Amino acid sequence: MRRTARKWSPARIAALALLAMPCGAPAGADLVVLVDGSVLKVTGYRLEGERARIELPSGGTLTLPLGRIERVVDDEIVPEAERDVGGLRPGAELSFGDAAPVPETPYGDLIHQTGRRHDLNPALIAAMVRAESAFDPWAVSHKGAQGLLQLMPATAERFGVPQERLFDAAENLEAGVRYLKWLERRFEGDLVLMLAAYNAGEANVDQHAGVPPFRETQDYIRRVMSSLGLESRPAR
Repeated sequence: MRRTARKWSPARIAALALLAMPCGAPAGADLVVLVDGSVLKVTGYRLEGERARIELPSGGTLTLPLGRIERVVDDEIVPEAERDVGGLRPGAELSFGDAAPVPETPYGDLIHQTGRRHDLNPALIAAMVRAESAFDPWAVSHKGAQGLLQLMPATAERFGVPQERLFDAAENLEAGVRYLKWLERRFEGDLVLMLAAYNAGEANVDQHAGVPPFRETQDYIRRVMSSLGLESRPAR
């Protein structure tokens, strides 16, 4: 069957242009999680096309293809007194209920269909999309995460979606929700740990025996839980 030429939208062209050029100043104090589970503490991280240039604490540099990088998280530690994710109210339904409504958000029907297919609450998926990309399918972070659920190419490949399809909303949701379902089994339905791992990687959750103390991760958990109406309890 003859395939027609693909028309590229201005948004896609802009997103790909961002990937193709180095990002401004290197980000400082990052943790780079590789696909083999190892974690590198770095002083700088810069995208250069489909590779990342990493500055090491020793002063050296390392260039890696994005396909080797599972996650990048800011290494800013939250002081003990400010950590309150343990006070988040329980009660979020993880499964797809018979009466689960279609989220009143962009891509609501698609989110609902994907949630049904993987038996996950579409309200949870919508809350994560809101926190990850604000429903922008062309979103690209300075770390190289892409699309509605801000997947690194390595994570998308791991769950069956190649990098060239990450800006397809349905494909991006499919890979991200497959990953979330895997995390549900991995952390026995503990939503807070699932969200922590989605943001920081399961290796960091294992290393810290719970939610890592990174500000980015703890803020991410609070944003998603707030969207679900599960804000932190008042401090005692």
